[in-house]
Amino acid sequence: MILQMLRDADDYVSGQQIGDRLGVSRTAAWKLVGKLKEEGYPIEAVTKKGYRLLSVDDKDIFNEKEIANQMRTVWAGHPLLFKEVTGSTNADAFQASEEGFPHGTLIVTSQQTAGRGRRGREWISPPDENIYMSILLRPALRPEAAPMLTLVQALAVCEAAQEICGGRVQFAIKWPNDLVVRVGGGAYRKCCGILTEMRLEENEIRDVVIGIGINVNQTEFPDTIRETATSIALAMAEDGAAFRRINRAALTAGIWEKFEIYYDRFEKAQSLAPLREAYEARLVNTGRAVRVLDPAGPFDGVAAGITDYGDLVVRPADGSPDRHVSSGEVSVRGVNGYV
Repeated sequence: MILQMLRDADDYVSGQQIGDRLGVSRTAAWKLVGKLKEEGYPIEAVTKKGYRLLSVDDKDIFNEKEIANQMRTVWAGHPLLFKEVTGSTNADAFQASEEGFPHGTLIVTSQQTAGRGRRGREWISPPDENIYMSILLRPALRPEAAPMLTLVQALAVCEAAQEICGGRVQFAIKWPNDLVVRVGGGAYRKCCGILTEMRLEENEIRDVVIGIGINVNQTEFPDTIRETATSIALAMAEDGAAFRRINRAALTAGIWEKFEIYYDRFEKAQSLAPLREAYEARLVNTGRAVRVLDPAGPFDGVAAGITDYGDLVVRPADGSPDRHVSSGEVSVRGVNGYV
């Protein structure tokens, strides 16, 4: 309530005005303003004038109030459930489904203690630096179409991150579920992973949860991934600029604004056809040599885009016909590195 009063005001808001609105004393109002300051809100206090909220655009304030204030969606991210720390936002989203929460429910946290990526890999989740979130969906899709949601989500994250950061860095998608970033002509490194999980009931989709882990302001990485991983803020500083924390609330809101648009197009078409051109424009694999780690036998080739159903089109190095690679079956790596 106080935060909204300060946002709406054109000038200072007195302690008396706050007290009258909330039905509390001026001393209680002062303490409530103090709590907002502790959360990182830049509030100026002037004797005999009151309180004024300064710009938060260059601040990384990450809480339910700030994310909700920046949301511009109809259904994606409503309701919003924010947790300071949790085990896994995917697990939380499935629990929310059990409790009857609707399509579009979003779980957000700044720290996970049991995060995981694709194929059960551990996802390192340090506190108060990154974004971890999962959305609950009840899509009108065939079960075999659900994996395409990973590509829809990847496109939304990529486009939103590019808008937030501008042209100093370049974001791209490593098929099917990683977001990578680079500065200039440098090497791409991973800054985001996406995990989509589905539950069926009598051969129909019961619910789908898409989980996203984004390295936003992280500065240190374990030795095992230091060469292939980075954060958005570190990438922004690679060209000599000063390190600056990225506003995670703005990025979160931007992602779901993009996702809602792309999801509605995808669901209507029941394929990636309306998004294919945009996805391929961001696909880092296109034209690159790749190694497909197929259980039936690995092979090398050159990536040539995706199909309307999200398969990666690979032209085998042995000259055989193009092969369509499904994300559920294999892993794809660069021949000479991660990308």
